[in-house]
Amino acid sequence: MKKLDNIQRDLLLTNLDEEGKLSCLKAFKVARLIGMKPKDMAEITRSMNIKITNCELGVFGKLNFSELDDNIYDKLSKNFVEQDKKIDCEVAWYTARDKGSSLRKVGSTINNSDIKVRHCQLGCFYDEEFEKYDDK
Repeated sequence: MKKLDNIQRDLLLTNLDEEGKLSCLKAFKVARLIGMKPKDMAEITRSMNIKITNCELGVFGKLNFSELDDNIYDKLSKNFVEQDKKIDCEVAWYTARDKGSSLRKVGSTINNSDIKVRHCQLGCFYDEEFEKYDDK
């Protein structure tokens, strides 16, 4: 298990929301600030009884999303794992960097389509179809 020193712990705690949870985006920021890999964040927060919430791709949390974008869907579909319409979280984030795209547009497309996300970069879930992450 990853142990945090007092400075790392304080950096994490100062990034919690009003409910004492850490948003997906802030989890990436905190990982960078404390010198940890993003994939270690779920383990770290679980050990501190802190929930990661508001997945930018809509797998868990309360974020609101807009409409599906056909162009983004087409880009994502080129990266499906096998024929099951699953895409790795990292690939979805990478797609958000494309011109005319954004993380919110990618999340909206995933949320309003048949695409499933797997392999959370923060370690929250491996395959969302089989492991629902509870951020409550």
